[in-house]
Amino acid sequence: MTEQRERVTRTGKKSAASSKKSTATSTIGPEVAARHACRGLGRLIGHDAEGVSAVRRAEQGWRVHVDVVEVLRIPDTTSLLATYEVDLDPHGELTQYRRIRRYRRGESDD
Repeated sequence: MTEQRERVTRTGKKSAASSKKSTATSTIGPEVAARHACRGLGRLIGHDAEGVSAVRRAEQGWRVHVDVVEVLRIPDTTSLLATYEVDLDPHGELTQYRRIRRYRRGESDD
């Protein structure tokens, strides 16, 4: 905060960095949305995210597809995974989720 104050004092107006920071608090980008979706879903269902397979803007925020290992098996190719659709508001808060697919790791999409 001190660094920002010094910039404002020297130039007499807000720097581009400080104004960019203020807009970043009102909306988030796709990378941050993906991280928020993984963490929020993990807390709700008790499984860590394996990865993110899709991120797109929705009418009211973001829609993220998160892949999760639901049943870990040996060999790993027989583990059961699921894809969850997670909706976030513009600030990254999870508003709803649903499982849209369940599959074995070794299966391919046809």
